[in-house]
Amino acid sequence: MFHYISFGQKLSKQVTEFVKIQDSIVAIKNVTIIDGTGGVIKYHQDILFANNKITAIANTGAIMLPKNAKIIDGTGKTIIPGFIMLHEHLFYAKPFDQKYKGTHMTNTFPQMYLAGGVTTMRTAGSLEANADLNVKNLINQGKLVGPTMDVSTPHVERLGFIPQLQSLYGDESIENWLHYWFDKGITSVKVYNNITKNDLKEIIKVSHARDIKVTGHLCSITYREAIELGIDNLEHSFMAATDFVSNKKENECVYGEPSLNELDENDPKLIDLMQYLIDKNVTLTYTPNVFEPFTNREVIPGGGSVALAPYLLDQMQTIYNQSINTKRDSLELISFKKEMKRILKFHSMGGKITVGTDPTGSGKTIAGYANQRMIELLIETGFSIEEAIKIATLNGATYLGIENETGTVEVGKEADLILIDGDLTKDISNIRKMELVFKNGVGFDSKKIFDSVKGKVGLY
Repeated sequence: MFHYISFGQKLSKQVTEFVKIQDSIVAIKNVTIIDGTGGVIKYHQDILFANNKITAIANTGAIMLPKNAKIIDGTGKTIIPGFIMLHEHLFYAKPFDQKYKGTHMTNTFPQMYLAGGVTTMRTAGSLEANADLNVKNLINQGKLVGPTMDVSTPHVERLGFIPQLQSLYGDESIENWLHYWFDKGITSVKVYNNITKNDLKEIIKVSHARDIKVTGHLCSITYREAIELGIDNLEHSFMAATDFVSNKKENECVYGEPSLNELDENDPKLIDLMQYLIDKNVTLTYTPNVFEPFTNREVIPGGGSVALAPYLLDQMQTIYNQSINTKRDSLELISFKKEMKRILKFHSMGGKITVGTDPTGSGKTIAGYANQRMIELLIETGFSIEEAIKIATLNGATYLGIENETGTVEVGKEADLILIDGDLTKDISNIRKMELVFKNGVGFDSKKIFDSVKGKVGLY
């Protein structure tokens, strides 16, 4: 499913422009390590990797370093695994007259994801699936900067309000449609709001026969119905659930958020659904970024305002000014906080959680910056820093089946690492101070990548 760039592979000039470290042997000395396992933080550590594999981790001074090793002073810095996030897109939601328009960011978003620490990502639904596949292949060939990609189908939906998303028509063969994309290299399926139970049953059957997982942002189908049919993953944690809408008709798309706001996180009906998810091994992808309210927050949370094209930033500032301190935004804050309590409860019960940023909505969620912001939001949710890093790394790797290769800072794993200039335990906003993002042992200059796309998002 996944192809890692071989160490020593010839990289294009477009890629090497952003490479800071490509030595065959690299040692980072006296660094703090949050390893992604959820275990205790380790201080004053040396880490050694040769080519693209971690070969040793020990207390500072305990490793005999090769004479030809590139030495990096990690004093006052932190190493975490590269992020593995499962609800990402290569398109940006451009606001236009209160309507939705996704625009493919072929050039900027792959770079920004890597700059923001994402070494592996899943596109949970594609507007331009062929473009996504081409980007993935060019990254694998060393011709573009970006993460390892698990590419999803276009959003599988019959009839919705976004013209770019409808993909099923009439009596069209779902099996033929899916095999078309699988044969092209698609490795995940994303179902969307307006499908029937019969549709989902067929989608899961065909996909699982090809060993491909199915995720969904649902509306017409309840979570319980989807679980019964065998879905693997549900998007937006509980925010898209319509299970608690009274008198909901089968296959009818309804708005579920008001019914959720009436529930306490300990409500027996909700606890029963949580337990059913756990019993059936269904993963939830938590996407707080796209639901973040406006009031007392940044215009583009994560500091990404500098990346937007000036005319888009002006539009976003107008939307922000119109939204802060309104009744609607205060209700959104209540919903936002309630979901935090629900996801903490689900986690405490043993539920499987992954994360993603979903750069859609009103346009305030953008690649890279939002991924760094995700860690801040996990801490705001109530997770410890050790838990937050695990959720953003190992949990994603486990879902994708690559946990033996990446997702933690351990000997034998790929050198997919983030070097941060600061201590996350003292100030979580230090997550924004990424210095180097190592992908397969190659160290990319995070700041240089971000600087190269300033003012370009929305255009390219």
